[in-house]
Amino acid sequence: MKQITLRQSQPSDVEIIANLRAIVLRNDLTRLGRFDEEKVRQRFRNAFNSVHTWIIEEDSSLIGCVAFKPTLDGYLLEHFYIQSIYQGKGVGSQVLQNLLEQNGVKGKRVSLNVLQGSSARRLYERFGFKVDREDLIDVYMSMTVE
Repeated sequence: MKQITLRQSQPSDVEIIANLRAIVLRNDLTRLGRFDEEKVRQRFRNAFNSVHTWIIEEDSSLIGCVAFKPTLDGYLLEHFYIQSIYQGKGVGSQVLQNLLEQNGVKGKRVSLNVLQGSSARRLYERFGFKVDREDLIDVYMSMTVE
């Protein structure tokens, strides 16, 4: 794998990320009976904040994205999408490690949710995230960064 980089997103990135979200989540949401192509994109548009969203690139080409938003007690990790051809190759681990090592994150709580049955859950568990609660669609996880 070549060197990956993170760049802060711009407001103009909203549609390319919304499209990436629809592609990456399609199989899991279909399995859960929840895939609606337009709703998947619109939900991202409604939550998008370019200040806290990062584009994951390899040689200036988009391979994924992640949002890392401050909360009252720490951070919310969301919209962590990686193109399928890059999944399972260490990109997620590299990005997550980078985020958790940022100044000001140590000692803070980081929360996220992942779809039931998603392979991404294993990544989060390897990093020490624990299940807080779950429902039929989502698993809510968190950890305190040491």
